[in-house]
Amino acid sequence: MTRMSVEAALLDTNILILQSEIDPEVLPAQLAISTITLAELSAGVHQVDENAPDAAAERARRLDVLQRSENTFDPIPFDAPAARMYGRMAAAVKAIGRSPRRRTADLMIAAVAAVNNLPLCTTNPDDYTGLDSLLAVIPVPRP
Repeated sequence: MTRMSVEAALLDTNILILQSEIDPEVLPAQLAISTITLAELSAGVHQVDENAPDAAAERARRLDVLQRSENTFDPIPFDAPAARMYGRMAAAVKAIGRSPRRRTADLMIAAVAAVNNLPLCTTNPDDYTGLDSLLAVIPVPRP
């Protein structure tokens, strides 16, 4: 595949989690993340099921993704304009009969992308249904 024509984009958290399996040529050349993504990755380290047989390995894998992300990116903050956009996005999601509460982090990441005029790369484009007028979504094939 060839690198996409979009110059820059914000990455959804799932892209970072799956990054080692995603062909970098399907992503724009300039990539960014939000502080919300770092929060999700940080929480993920602590949410490993301690009773799982591979808990230590999974925690180490999640910590690796978090540390790599912290070292690679200067995250874009969730600020007052993003908070206002989040409100608009929550209303848009509710208007199509979906619950914005179950999508809080997704909508906050989308709001950061929208107010910074960046499309959002995600392997879960359906998470952003109803936001077409507010956000450009770039679907990335799930590995």
